[in-house]
Amino acid sequence: MTSSAQPTLASQTAVPTVQAGSFLTLHYRLAGPAGDVINTFGEKPATLSLGAGELSPAVEQRLIGLEEGVRTTFELPAGEAFGERNADMQQWVARKLMNELGDPYEKYTPGDVVQFPTPDGLGSYAGAVVRVREDGAVLFDFNHPLAGQPVTFEVQIIGVL
Repeated sequence: MTSSAQPTLASQTAVPTVQAGSFLTLHYRLAGPAGDVINTFGEKPATLSLGAGELSPAVEQRLIGLEEGVRTTFELPAGEAFGERNADMQQWVARKLMNELGDPYEKYTPGDVVQFPTPDGLGSYAGAVVRVREDGAVLFDFNHPLAGQPVTFEVQIIGVL
């Protein structure tokens, strides 16, 4: 006599939910009072591993428990999503160092975002140009653009693994 296991109705209809460590395909939008900082709706969806630091912990926490297929919006109070603004995160960088790190003929203007290599050379981080002095030194703001601001986080969960 042979028997075969039959899947239960519950296993046939279970919708995957986001858990710590889940691999996700999603559309998302992060916006502050001045508008969108990132918006993947209308573009290729993003893929990320929850807990890998690709989103802030406060934003990732909002994803836990969401079911595949859900589209929702969260309002995060000022400072919760990306911390408070830190004045020490604004730093002058000498033109000589800028020349060593990139194109020596590059012209920097306020609002430009510049990528810098991490000390180990394996990654990068960004700074926004605040001011440029006559000697060519550049004042960068290394705070997240949404630091210290209320954040709207809209998400559509496409897939959960």
